[in-house]
Amino acid sequence: MVIIDGSIGEGGGQILRTALALSICTGTPFKIEKIRAGRQKPGLLRQHLMAVNAAAAICGATVDGVAMASQQLTFTPGKVRPGDYTFAIGTAGSTTLVLQTVLAPLLTADGPSCLTIEGGTHNPFAPPIDFLEKAFLPLINRMGPKVDVTLERAGFYPAGGGRIVARIQPAAKLSPLHIPARGEITGRLAKAVVAALPGDIAKRELEKVEKMLGWSGEQLQICQLPREWGPGNLLTLEIASEHVTEVFTGFGMKGVTAEAVAEQAVQEARRYLAANVPVGECLADQLLLPLALAGGGSFVTLAPSRHTKTNIEVIQRFLPMQFSLQEISRDVWRVEISRQ
Repeated sequence: MVIIDGSIGEGGGQILRTALALSICTGTPFKIEKIRAGRQKPGLLRQHLMAVNAAAAICGATVDGVAMASQQLTFTPGKVRPGDYTFAIGTAGSTTLVLQTVLAPLLTADGPSCLTIEGGTHNPFAPPIDFLEKAFLPLINRMGPKVDVTLERAGFYPAGGGRIVARIQPAAKLSPLHIPARGEITGRLAKAVVAALPGDIAKRELEKVEKMLGWSGEQLQICQLPREWGPGNLLTLEIASEHVTEVFTGFGMKGVTAEAVAEQAVQEARRYLAANVPVGECLADQLLLPLALAGGGSFVTLAPSRHTKTNIEVIQRFLPMQFSLQEISRDVWRVEISRQ
């Protein structure tokens, strides 16, 4: 049994989610202590409970310690069981993070799966559905499986009420992926999304993007969602290139101006563009697990975050993989994953 200290590194929920996914993939039971010790409210919250329950459901696991605010958990996995599942978080907890927990084991299962997950789809503390659809899943599909995700209803923080559907056609095994360069930029799109909020908010966000990045015309879009899906607002900046697409997001929140929302996303995009790397900070973190399961891979990215380094540490508790982090130049790093 693998013993994990949930307070290592950034001490967040990613430690638990990665451990759950790898426990199922490898058939290795684990015990985690000090769950989310690095957070203001440590222990399991609703979205983490759902991640555990979803992980248990797809493999018939035996679990001890599943309760609100629990800081200790033991998980003994069974065999992966592909199929149709519905998971309802019941809050604005992230649907994408629940999907992240169970996706890896289902990518190489012995049959297809369809997952319906209800909760938050656009949450400032997690990758939004737009990121999965445009940036992450196209790379997963290049590794062999076929995964698509559909937004059936948006769910903004703090109300939630959203719903996504993910369909997974597995592969016999995952193929390694190498992303050494971004290539030429082929498209740019700024999309300001509002629901049950004045359209002027979206207009001001796009005006800020135009001023700071010089994007214009068809590169700027307003998306007005049904009123009953709100209130909610976000701005996504999509940068499509030859070899990868990246998505950067600014989330509207009470007391935060439209201009500040736009600036948050623009600053992330500017850093990415200035470094001329293919993989941004969030995408780098997301790619570590599937590449480790594929037996190797590499990519060039920005300076690794504490979140990324923590994720590497957890992966190495389950898999005999070596991670090489090499600085090429200022804010440009090469990450290489190989078997030990």
